[in-house]
Amino acid sequence: MSGLLALLDDVAGIAKVAAASVDDVAAAAGKVGAKTAGVLIDDAAVTPKYLQGFAPARELPIIWRIARGSFFNKLVILLPVAMLLSNFAPWLITPLLMLGGSYLCFEGAEKIFHALFPHADKHVEQDMDIKDPSHLEQQKVAGAIKTDFILSAEIMTIALSAVPQGNIWMEAATLAVVGIGVTIAVYGSVALIVKMDDVGLFMAKNARTGLARGLGRGLVKGMPLLMKLLSVVGTAAMLWVGGSIVIHGLHDLGLHHPYEDIHHLAQIAADGVSQPLMGFAKWAVTALCDGILGLLYGLLLIPVATRIVSPLIGAFTGSKAS
Repeated sequence: MSGLLALLDDVAGIAKVAAASVDDVAAAAGKVGAKTAGVLIDDAAVTPKYLQGFAPARELPIIWRIARGSFFNKLVILLPVAMLLSNFAPWLITPLLMLGGSYLCFEGAEKIFHALFPHADKHVEQDMDIKDPSHLEQQKVAGAIKTDFILSAEIMTIALSAVPQGNIWMEAATLAVVGIGVTIAVYGSVALIVKMDDVGLFMAKNARTGLARGLGRGLVKGMPLLMKLLSVVGTAAMLWVGGSIVIHGLHDLGLHHPYEDIHHLAQIAADGVSQPLMGFAKWAVTALCDGILGLLYGLLLIPVATRIVSPLIGAFTGSKAS
């Protein structure tokens, strides 16, 4: 009996440790998730474009295929790479973060530049010019998964930089929770967004009350506006997050401007408002400065990416550069 009681006591001790570990993982994942919010918004804003042109019955199956690819990207490819970096080459994390931040700045700036000065994109035109309609879905899904890989790599790198150094299993568990939670949040939101107009149409036709039918018509009319709003918010988030990552990276590498300048401006703004608004004022000024610098940096990257990087990639892969 004493042996059984000792065993139960050991099991209880293990359970307490496990419960504490779960709480630690959940807390760490929550903090990391907040840092990746900007990338998540862009991910959710980008994905619906891959569903354009498909019958409503194919939308959810396509989203599920992309989500499956996203799970594979994060958990099978990026998670092991992140663990290797964390334990064998931690000095690479900041440069990789800055590389991802540069990509976000470029993408956000390119979207704004394209909106202000519309121009043809040969790669996009080639993607849309599908010779065999039967392969359209496969190519769209493949393109979405490739885009997801880039954004997932940025999310996992941000997560890795935010996870406290410690037990390797704790780090892996936190990254896994973040990867799973992010994927569910993004593609669950995408599924809700793309089906909302169908829900609205059903309500407009079949609801029993005039109020419900009016709400359905409002959903149908409002979804295009929501998609445009998501695109704008996603672009702003890319510039804000990308600029912040690059600025923090420069600070970590020893170049303390403009990080300290932005911090000084944010503190001045916080000192100029009442206590309840100080935190918001500090955040708003920091985000605005990060976004503006991210936009300027991204605009500088456009000729570099289109005239140098893209031709080099095209020469390496054998495809024609734009």
